[in-house]
Amino acid sequence: MLILGGTGFLGPHLVEVAKARGYTVTLFNRGKTRPELFPDLEKLQGDRDPDKGEGLKALAGRSWEVVVDTSGYYPRMVRASAELLAPRIKQYIFISSISAYAKNDQVSADETAPLAVLSDPKVETMGKEHENYGGLKALCEQAAEKAMPGRVANVRPGFIVGPGDPTDRFTYWPVRVARGGEVLAPGTPEDPIQVIDARDLVAWLVTLSERGRTGVFNAVGPGEAVTMGSLLEACKAASKSKARFTWASAKFLTDERNPIDLPIWAPPEGDTRGFHTWSNARAREAGLAFRPLAETVEETLAWWKTLPAERQEKLRAGLTPEQEVKALAAWRRAPKGRK
Repeated sequence: MLILGGTGFLGPHLVEVAKARGYTVTLFNRGKTRPELFPDLEKLQGDRDPDKGEGLKALAGRSWEVVVDTSGYYPRMVRASAELLAPRIKQYIFISSISAYAKNDQVSADETAPLAVLSDPKVETMGKEHENYGGLKALCEQAAEKAMPGRVANVRPGFIVGPGDPTDRFTYWPVRVARGGEVLAPGTPEDPIQVIDARDLVAWLVTLSERGRTGVFNAVGPGEAVTMGSLLEACKAASKSKARFTWASAKFLTDERNPIDLPIWAPPEGDTRGFHTWSNARAREAGLAFRPLAETVEETLAWWKTLPAERQEKLRAGLTPEQEVKALAAWRRAPKGRK
């Protein structure tokens, strides 16, 4: 197995599972992110951009059963790697995103939903607000499929979470709830959410390889319906916290005059009505399975506690304690029209 990337968040989990299931793993990356990882593996150094430095030369003439592309963001670069490897591999697994879809306003939409389209398909920047990300992922999928027709699995995850997540988007909730006190909670307890534990995702990527499955898959979870309320209760149970939840309405949180961004959650209405309801039926039929959400919560919190003190000083997502106090006060004094 060749992994393009392999040392970020998803990659190390994938390496461990692939090795445990009998794969000989090779990594290809720039050697800049945590190069000390996996000293026992073959590591090829280069650049996804064939026009930079040695580019993809280290891959030339080599053969693998399967390639897992965890680091493809621009179609020109995905096309270059897929075309180079196509004659000597059986399967190309590309990690895309649920953001590849044009809209999130339909409940329980599946893989046939329309994809995002960029006005400039040659753009190679994400944009100031990351607005090009989804369209670029869609183009990357198409580039891989064109290079290797019928041999590509395009995997579209939603929020990838669990131990090792550098974004803190999911981690915010178990950490914040563990601190106790009054917690600003978004929307209503019934609002749906979808997340996938990175370890469940990589185990399934190896299953796709073992079974030779191709096509498009929504890699979202968990298996049972999860709500914002059930997530926060799982967080409370994990830390035995006495936290109290104050639920602020979507109308209040999305007010243009003072929007409040709470991670993972999206308003289950309007343009984001279907954001957390994508169908995962096709992926589950292909073997995708999920651990209980409570396990992900508990182990994410346990992982967080192992991090250096300076890393734990400030979460990278969510509200600071000061911001939360202000937001709670604003909610309490908000007129009925804003609630």
